[in-house]
Amino acid sequence: MKRKSALSAILESKCPQCRQGDMFEEPIYKLNSLSNMPEKCKVCGYRFEREPGFFYGAMYVSYALSVGVFLASVFLLYVVFSDPSITVYISTIVSASLLLYPVTFRYSRVLFLHIFGGAEYQPPS
Repeated sequence: MKRKSALSAILESKCPQCRQGDMFEEPIYKLNSLSNMPEKCKVCGYRFEREPGFFYGAMYVSYALSVGVFLASVFLLYVVFSDPSITVYISTIVSASLLLYPVTFRYSRVLFLHIFGGAEYQPPS
């Protein structure tokens, strides 16, 4: 079996330990079950929520991702539309933030778990 890189495991929302098990139960476009995660990885048994309230720390990662969306939106508007009015900036940034909320929510959890979860890569046998 080919070894999966940490980056590809993050992009595919896979377990930080085996890099094969899914971290979320439903696809990202099912908004009513956006935060549903299994308790443990179905492949290796790694416990995703390390302790009660573990993912509260992911809010900081979510904030950083949201700032990135904000800055990218401002930069694109400034460059492509030659500095439009403040109303265009506000409506575009709010729309982009709302549309990308499911992505920033999930990837903040994925990144937080991969960085602070304490897992070492152990390919399943």
